[in-house]
Amino acid sequence: MGNPLRDRRTAAELASVGQVIEIDEKIGSFTDLAKIIETDLAALGADKMPAGWRERVVRGELQFGFADTRKSIPTVAGRATVDTDAVCQRCLQPFRLTLCIEPRLLLLNGQETAKEFDEFEVWELEERTLRPQDIVEELLIMAMPFSTRHDNMADCIAFSADDEHATELKRPFAALGSQMKQHEKDPDQ
Repeated sequence: MGNPLRDRRTAAELASVGQVIEIDEKIGSFTDLAKIIETDLAALGADKMPAGWRERVVRGELQFGFADTRKSIPTVAGRATVDTDAVCQRCLQPFRLTLCIEPRLLLLNGQETAKEFDEFEVWELEERTLRPQDIVEELLIMAMPFSTRHDNMADCIAFSADDEHATELKRPFAALGSQMKQHEKDPDQ
């Protein structure tokens, strides 16, 4: 048996043995996630490109089981985190972005339903077998913010008083405002 994170098995097989999978994989092994991060980082100049971003490690754990006593509704729960590199959409500078997921999923085929398990999110399986890595990767992608930016405004040069362009970044229409005031005073200009 290879890597249980990458092996294809049915959800019922994973749940029946109570499979626990330790996650310790580099971002580079999550192909779609790596492509998204690479596209984001492409906005940086070569001199600002973070070194070794593909080597950053996704860490966590998945545990499979059943939601019901009849053992007919497979589940997966766990946690995974990664500190990745991103580009702040305010200042266009690289920064460290933490992605964290805590899935509690019912693994159902398209025709199955389970309304009595509100504490779980339904994950519809497209195929009979699954790769746990695919679930982790998709959840990490969904955890990425639509617009990445520094959490702390003090870290963002767009809000830094030391930056010579800070006033332009903070108040892009300041010049327009002064022109409008001048026009109100002297409308013939």
